[in-house]
Amino acid sequence: MADASAPRSDTKGIVDAAGLFARVRFRRLAPGTASLRPYVEQYWLIDWDLTEPYASHIVPHPSVNVVFQTLHGQEPFAEVAGVGLGLFTQKLEGRGRACGVKFRPGGFRPFAPSEPVSAWTGRRLLPLDVVFGEVPEGALDAVLSPDEEHARVAALDSFLLSVGPAPDPQADLAMALAERIRADRGIRRVGPFAAAEGMSVRALQRLFSAYVGVGPKWLILRHRIHEALDRAQRDTEVDWADLAATLGYADQAHLIRDFTATVGVPPTAYSPR
Repeated sequence: MADASAPRSDTKGIVDAAGLFARVRFRRLAPGTASLRPYVEQYWLIDWDLTEPYASHIVPHPSVNVVFQTLHGQEPFAEVAGVGLGLFTQKLEGRGRACGVKFRPGGFRPFAPSEPVSAWTGRRLLPLDVVFGEVPEGALDAVLSPDEEHARVAALDSFLLSVGPAPDPQADLAMALAERIRADRGIRRVGPFAAAEGMSVRALQRLFSAYVGVGPKWLILRHRIHEALDRAQRDTEVDWADLAATLGYADQAHLIRDFTATVGVPPTAYSPR
């Protein structure tokens, strides 16, 4: 089963992380209930009170999120956001709040076992009962109303425990394999990885479709883009040819192509000046 570690502290996937954090109050917290931590990477809480609108941009991780939010001029709502395939943009204005559950890749299906996770990929579904079947009355208000972080965490814990998780060894396997891909930059091709795990490529692809929502090749490529975006925003001088080789690209041009297709602009556009 996935390691129940503390929430990650990096900013990989966040475009202009410094600009976002200067405008919002952003926190990552672990579930308060230990039994949820193997499935949930983190809760994330964002509060803002802006005098001017700001558009946040995220290169999504291979994770399903459940998001409770209240946006300026809208009624509070909650949604299931499947794995996002492209750049995600959210306009923030006025005063608002979002409280999210970021599941570990492979960790969502024990809470919604009726469909493969690929059924939600690229989709934002609301209300929550579309996915979960039945949601406790008052869950939306319980999560969004408290100002205290511990109260929001407790409400998110309560919601998740009301809908799962159902024990599933295949979910444990999918989480473990997805974590190996994330942590080991030496994994560059699906075939050798599947063989090393004693699986056929087709069996690995079926597992990831059912439990992660995207294929193992997609994970490998997405983690490469996260690393490239992180380097582009942190380093004033990036040797793109060297980074391409480090990330397993055949050449610099392939890295630039994948980065631009995902983020919308070439990596040099995000290099600090």
